[in-house]
Amino acid sequence: MTDAMSDLGLYAMAKKQTWRRLAVVVSLVLIVGAAGSALFLVRGADTQITDVVKTFEVRHQARELTLALVDAETGQRGYLLTQDNQYLEPYQNAVATIDRTYEDLMKMVADTPGQKLRLGTIAEQIEQKQVEMAMTITLASTGRLAEALAILRSDAGHALMETLRTTIRTFVVEEDAKLIERNAQVETTRQLLVAAILAALAGAVTLSYALFTRTQQQVRALARTRNALMLQNEELEEHVRERTVEAEEARAHAERERARVEALLQDTNHRIGNSLATVSSLLGLQLTRTRSREVRTALEAAQSRVHAIASAHRRLRLGDDLETTDAAEFLEAVIDDMRKTQPTDRQVSFETDLDSLIINARDATTIGIVLGELLTNAVKHAFPDNRPGRVWARFKVRVDGAAKLIVEDDGRGLPEDATQLESGLGSMIIRQLARQFGGEPSFAARDGGGTIVSVALPSLGKKTAATA
Repeated sequence: MTDAMSDLGLYAMAKKQTWRRLAVVVSLVLIVGAAGSALFLVRGADTQITDVVKTFEVRHQARELTLALVDAETGQRGYLLTQDNQYLEPYQNAVATIDRTYEDLMKMVADTPGQKLRLGTIAEQIEQKQVEMAMTITLASTGRLAEALAILRSDAGHALMETLRTTIRTFVVEEDAKLIERNAQVETTRQLLVAAILAALAGAVTLSYALFTRTQQQVRALARTRNALMLQNEELEEHVRERTVEAEEARAHAERERARVEALLQDTNHRIGNSLATVSSLLGLQLTRTRSREVRTALEAAQSRVHAIASAHRRLRLGDDLETTDAAEFLEAVIDDMRKTQPTDRQVSFETDLDSLIINARDATTIGIVLGELLTNAVKHAFPDNRPGRVWARFKVRVDGAAKLIVEDDGRGLPEDATQLESGLGSMIIRQLARQFGGEPSFAARDGGGTIVSVALPSLGKKTAATA
């Protein structure tokens, strides 16, 4: 009887262990299967989310393209109707982004033939619209406002703009439809993922129950390991604190050195400027003691140029990298210095229109000298006998980074003998300095009287970018 009961007990225990092993195996199968399914679904969801994000980006770029076209047209109309140069800045900014935005949009839909074809149909229309806007602004800026307004009031530009809006709107509607479809796919994937997670949880609960007894033994071992890790962690934290203090001290030292170097550079520029100003004063003293007219003329020119170089050095303000400066800020300071140092009997006013461009400090002084020469020549030759007048100084930067320096006056205009423009020392200096940036000065008569001198500086911005 006892032997029979023992056999039954052993049989029951073996059966229980068999069921336990089976439960563990089933749980592991559920977890592995659910994990594999979840991984597959997560990858699919990632792909779908990426598509959704791409669709949002495409819609955003399409909207940016529309806004750029509208901003360009608004700036064009504002300028033509008011002749206010303030409208040219938003126009130029918008025109500068239209082509880039269109190209980015074409890249985004490269794998969507239908959308790519739809966008391809408006490339020529965009170009026609840009040509029309540029033509009207050019006509207006050259005094042919009536022709520009005639083009503006025609229905061609309006119809072209409506066609562009309609095509882009259709493009966005197609992307919205794709977005709705992809959102539905994401929702389906989410539901399947939830089901896979629930299956994994069911398997995990069963497996956790089977492994609970073994976990108790491991807890004690983990406690011993934790104590050892805590000790090591305290040692590591102390080491980190020490290194942090050292890093802070090194950073503070570096900041102090940077401030010292910056102060030295600024002081050096001021010292150079002051030294040159001293030379200018000595030339002025010599000028008062000279009776020869030719010598006085030469000394006056030399004094003016030394003063211009001294002003450039004193006005130079370096950026955070201690190597570059903003051309607009620097040139404005040079012109302001010329306003203040102008003789009291001179009634020449200076107006500026300067675009911002980060350039090397060594190039800034060269450009400052060129501008000083142009302004000095304008005041000296355009307004003889202390005649009053106005001088405009412009520094313009194109979309491709090429710069141009323009000085315009409303004085007596170009001399009859054109060779005088090429033979003068000032013209020679301007020409030699401009060639450093791949440019040449050009002289033209101004509408309404006066002279326009343009100095192209095509490699100025590119040299700065290459150095950076």
